[in-house]
Amino acid sequence: MNRYPRDMSGHGPNPPDANWPGGAKIAVSLVLNYEEGGENSILHGDAASEAFLSDIAGAQPWPGQRHWNMESIYDYGARAGFWRLHRLFTGLGLPVTIYGVATALARAPEQVAAMQAAGWEIASHGLKWVEHRDMPEEEERRQIAEAIRLHTEVVGSRPTGWYTGRCSVNTVRLTAEAGFDWISDTYDDDLPYWIEAGDRDQLVIPYTLEANDMRFATAPGYITGEQFFTYLKDAFDVLYAEGQAGAAKMMSVGLHCRLIGRPGKMAGLRRFLDYARGHEGVWFPRRIDIARHWAATHPPRRHDRPSRMGKAEFVARFGGVYEHSPWVAERAWALELGPAHDTATGLANALARVFRSASRGERRGVLAAHPDLAGRLAQARRLTVESTAEQASAGLDALTDAERREFTELNNAYTARHGFPFIIAVRDNSKAAILAAFRRRLDQDSETEFAEACAQVERIAALRLKDMLPR
Repeated sequence: MNRYPRDMSGHGPNPPDANWPGGAKIAVSLVLNYEEGGENSILHGDAASEAFLSDIAGAQPWPGQRHWNMESIYDYGARAGFWRLHRLFTGLGLPVTIYGVATALARAPEQVAAMQAAGWEIASHGLKWVEHRDMPEEEERRQIAEAIRLHTEVVGSRPTGWYTGRCSVNTVRLTAEAGFDWISDTYDDDLPYWIEAGDRDQLVIPYTLEANDMRFATAPGYITGEQFFTYLKDAFDVLYAEGQAGAAKMMSVGLHCRLIGRPGKMAGLRRFLDYARGHEGVWFPRRIDIARHWAATHPPRRHDRPSRMGKAEFVARFGGVYEHSPWVAERAWALELGPAHDTATGLANALARVFRSASRGERRGVLAAHPDLAGRLAQARRLTVESTAEQASAGLDALTDAERREFTELNNAYTARHGFPFIIAVRDNSKAAILAAFRRRLDQDSETEFAEACAQVERIAALRLKDMLPR
């Protein structure tokens, strides 16, 4: 099968109502990454020093050497930045989710105790704060297991959430298999969503790399705390307005002890928190709170996914969507299908592509396979189940004798002129509208009518799929 794994459909044009507690218009998730002591260092058995997310411009790894300046910047996050942020959040009574690197937590007993005393959620941020992109799958699986073990040993309970950050293409799947209430290694939505991990439904709470103080250490990025405040305020305002309009969303704010913990940077965060707290209907949850709410309010609902079906099952299920023309489904199965085609709209497009690219003779054969409206097959009850229901929806199964004669005359005249039956998406029309279209299209030239009939075939298929698949 030619399958495309990325899901660029998500919740689609009409996302679900988040229904946040208390009717909140926005959920603001404050995340503090605790990485200090878990970064690359030859002290930690790594081949080189850390070079990522610090105030050292253009930092590079130092193979085989300790980088004293880099270490001391990370140390600032643990020694000063964390405590400044702890005072800020506890003083405002705002709950926080910690993304805690297991080895960093093991080197920070006082900070862990303070997190727990504040009632913060301590999620896992992996075993070490290192790059995973080239890590073999089995090694990453081993490190996930070791991170869970060490986290449980240090914190006293197993982590219920996970975010790796510097992840591999395998990370989401491996962490879903490991069993967490939520995982966050995606940046693809403003609301949580479910993915299927084998027999398990995994909740994903997307994270952010832009409403994130890491931009103080990357280019283009923030230079002043005021810039950080302005960006957070603008993001908040847009999402809050959407919530006022009935489409409540989630806003993540990503923070790091060694970055936002610096006084000049933290001033911007403080301004944002004061600004957000000044609005009604703002919920500041931990990510575990979001997970519990979403699981209760929007539990996972599985459905058959066309992109995962074998050919026989696919054709058996969708071979009748184009009237008596299973070849359309057979060819569609061979296309590059993916999550985008697991909805009615998506699969309708895939089938239509096959129909449109078919030869004129093949398309004409599809037109010829359609029954006359209110014709002999209908009277003999020999229509397909789909056609029977469609014709009944416009009352074509209950015609008067005069109406039946008129349909018969129009059918005969239309077929004689154009060479195929009159086709219209009955469910879009009333009996009167169908008759009016019949008369109008009877007089069209056959080339124009062929194009219109093909468009109606596609519309009928799309409506049938809406009865079979979500969206």
